[in-house]
Amino acid sequence: MNGLFVIDKPTGITSHDVVSRLRRITGEKSIGHLGTLDPMATGVLPLLLGKYTRLAQYFSSAEKHYTGSIRFGFATNTYDAEGSPVGPQTDPLLVLDQIRVAAARFHGELQQMPPPFSAKKIAGTPAYKLARAGKPVDLKPASIIIDSFEITGLEAETATFTMAISAGGYVRSVAHELGQIVGCGAHLASLRRTRAGVFTLDDARALDELQPLTGNAAALEAMSVHPRTLLQHMPSVTADEQTLGRMRNGAQANLAEFSSARLVKVFASQRDLFAIAQRVAGTLFQPIVVMG
Repeated sequence: MNGLFVIDKPTGITSHDVVSRLRRITGEKSIGHLGTLDPMATGVLPLLLGKYTRLAQYFSSAEKHYTGSIRFGFATNTYDAEGSPVGPQTDPLLVLDQIRVAAARFHGELQQMPPPFSAKKIAGTPAYKLARAGKPVDLKPASIIIDSFEITGLEAETATFTMAISAGGYVRSVAHELGQIVGCGAHLASLRRTRAGVFTLDDARALDELQPLTGNAAALEAMSVHPRTLLQHMPSVTADEQTLGRMRNGAQANLAEFSSARLVKVFASQRDLFAIAQRVAGTLFQPIVVMG
């Protein structure tokens, strides 16, 4: 099966667990995700299936939107609620405006230190494996962009928030650093991804919703994101058999209606995404990803 599913990931399972379940439901072995979610987190998890995994490169820089909560009073070694407490535990007396002033520092382009328990690789080894083994985790800051970070409420020692952050950014690290600024330690208590690029919770399907459709390719296809709505920055064209034949063999083809587009989605039918083609000159296009 070729396509893209947006799954509303439940809490308590890994993104890899979601992939495994979707493999069983669809019968498709080749599945790749567009940005993982930690086991504790829920929400939007886009997954590419079959030949659509070749399109991952065009989604890689998508911004992510979240809602969640931050627990003040102590930090953890994983920067979230699944970790072990680090340092003294306190019962801080916090004021909403105090948290909002501290949170205002997290805006725009920033250098962020990834959590030691993360998938960032150090000499080929994921950082979390080194951390679990008690070995030194020598991570380097990464450049990220936080478009918005709003503290929406505060009840006792727990603050709620919304955030828009660039791909590769860690919400856990923001929670941890915010606790350091406030001076009482903090960790991410809950997290829900509400948007990943153009995909929102309105597009998302629960695994339990798909489970009864196991083996029913037509019904599952109807649950997937319509191919015409993918990569909306690229115009679409339904090509004739001659054009499809040329592109299937890697040859350039003329797409007369596109004289300025850099990349074009080429369809063989209404739903059958055949190729991504790049303009060479004028209306002459070279196929760079062929799925037909």
